[in-house]
Amino acid sequence: MSFLIGKDMIGGYGGAMILNGCTIGVEKGEIAVIVGPNGAGKSTAMKAIFGMLSLNQGGVFMDGVDITHLKPQERVMLGMGFVPQTANIFTEMTVEENLEMGAFIRRDDYADTMEQVYALFPILKEKRRQPAGELSGGQRQQVAVSRALMTQPKVLMLDEPTAGVSPIVMDELFDRIIDIAKTGIAILMVEQNARQALEIADKGYVLVQGENRYTDTGAALLANPDVRQAFLGG
Repeated sequence: MSFLIGKDMIGGYGGAMILNGCTIGVEKGEIAVIVGPNGAGKSTAMKAIFGMLSLNQGGVFMDGVDITHLKPQERVMLGMGFVPQTANIFTEMTVEENLEMGAFIRRDDYADTMEQVYALFPILKEKRRQPAGELSGGQRQQVAVSRALMTQPKVLMLDEPTAGVSPIVMDELFDRIIDIAKTGIAILMVEQNARQALEIADKGYVLVQGENRYTDTGAALLANPDVRQAFLGG
């Protein structure tokens, strides 16, 4: 069983089932990417794993422990960090204040973690006194990821981290995500930029209508002609 896994997940909103038995898992130090067409249930699967959606059937397990009925804040205490696609920073606060908010569960000195985050994203150190709302879209995403890292997560979950950023910024963000995984953190990511995401993925999940259509390594999915034709533009 994977370090973190949502297993045989069935659930949805208001009686409409969006997840229809999909299974998503990720190991420590691994990048797992969820891709698929619009409406496939990608973000819903991520939210279910984080506890933002109650499952009708199936379960979520972390390090072999059943966490299916834990609230999101309880999952954060266990080591899950979640970065939503929108409204993921405090725009009126400075960059540094955003990072400090990320350390709200910490009772120790988090200065070293902040320096590690600044080493990962040097531009944030340069702009640490600026209101986060004044930053570019890519820099805001860096703040959002950094704030999640301040909790010292075992798993970092990213919902569309490159949405609305330029290709250059996307490449830079993906490079940093690779760096984060190398520290042993498990990365679970939903991405619309499927081809680029699968290029950095150890594991990929292609969802269609809330079901696993294809599950393989990122490289194998990129090489699969059926996947390329149906989901990657040929």
